[in-house]
Amino acid sequence: MGDTGSRRLRLLSLLQARRFWLGADLAGELGVSLRTLRRDVDRLRDLGYPVDADRGVGGGYQLAHGASLPPLVLDDDEAVAVTVGLLTSAQSPISDIAETSARALAKVIPVMPARLRRRVEALKAVTVSAERTWSGTQTDFETLVATARACRDDERIVFGYTAADGAQSQRRVEPHRLVTLGRRWYLVAYDVERSDWRSFRLDRMTGVDNTGVKFGRRTIPGGDAAEYVRHAVAARSRTCAVVEVAGDAEAVGDVLGRWASVTALAPGRCRVEIDTDSLDWAAAVVGFSGCRALRADPPEFAERLRDWAGRLVPPEVPGPP
Repeated sequence: MGDTGSRRLRLLSLLQARRFWLGADLAGELGVSLRTLRRDVDRLRDLGYPVDADRGVGGGYQLAHGASLPPLVLDDDEAVAVTVGLLTSAQSPISDIAETSARALAKVIPVMPARLRRRVEALKAVTVSAERTWSGTQTDFETLVATARACRDDERIVFGYTAADGAQSQRRVEPHRLVTLGRRWYLVAYDVERSDWRSFRLDRMTGVDNTGVKFGRRTIPGGDAAEYVRHAVAARSRTCAVVEVAGDAEAVGDVLGRWASVTALAPGRCRVEIDTDSLDWAAAVVGFSGCRALRADPPEFAERLRDWAGRLVPPEVPGPP
């Protein structure tokens, strides 16, 4: 293909990648003059691609909204990226995504040029996933799509939400960003009725309804949606495990000081506080002290200590002679 043909394919790819391009920006991306850009746009129109133009200062180009487009143009790297995405999406915790991805892949590969088809078929033939099948709650596909659309269009949504403790509520929010973390999808949104920011797991959302009410964008705390979700998830999952042990506070602190806060209560007795997201880890830390546990909180931590004690010294194992 000549330079002109390659440039027009590049132009089409750019128009598909963004809703609207200023003429000067588009010409700059292609390394051509505005006059050459206009000729290339006219040629795309002749080929059936519906390109709209805004004339005058600040004018530019965009593909007509809602138009039926000829097949997408993919370069080699893009074709491989699409294949990899479809292959790996089968492990995603989104309802029916595995079957949908397989159907899409079956349609995409046959229409690729022979050279590209051989590359992606080789990739498909030799790729297997060692990921375990997702056994948790799946995210509803329609919930994901409706939420993404509302984020894009700055439109308030309402939905039902089930919290971790099972409590149900109706939420009215201004959705800003979708974040993936730990194979889950989260929505970062401003809760209108609570006048505060929240993160919501999409697999706990039901009945997403677009209200048609537009909103002005706000600044996410910290300016980073991904970091906001990471902090929110960490805060919800961490527990302060507290245990009183029979031991000298200074000696216990020497052993556990890296992982816990140790406070003297009385001679030969102290309190150990462990900020953790794993009660099993907290139980192991207490074991490092070599001291007998007298009292523990919360109750589930006390139960975890008893469980570990039973595992380490089961009743049927005799003591030393």
